[in-house]
Amino acid sequence: MNPFEMMKNLGNVKEQLEKAQEQLSELRAVGSSGGNMVNVTLNGKFELLDIKLDPICVDNRDIPMLCDLIKAAHHDAMTRMQEEIKAQLGPFMSGMNFPGLN
Repeated sequence: MNPFEMMKNLGNVKEQLEKAQEQLSELRAVGSSGGNMVNVTLNGKFELLDIKLDPICVDNRDIPMLCDLIKAAHHDAMTRMQEEIKAQLGPFMSGMNFPGLN
């Protein structure tokens, strides 16, 4: 391929990446655990936006269980977000290797 053609295409790729970053910040994924007793919400940048706890799971005698439920809900939300990102950016990402999205 002509190096000058590649340079022209880099500008387009940069624009597409900037648009993709904007879209990612607007995506939301909710993960849950314990039969929806714990729900966490992440955005497309994998930032934790919200945690919702059913009062029934808040037992100060069993804090380790609550911690496990929160971690499981966070993992579920991350998995869902990775799937959403793949769905949104699939054609753009073909042939690219992004850590955490394989």
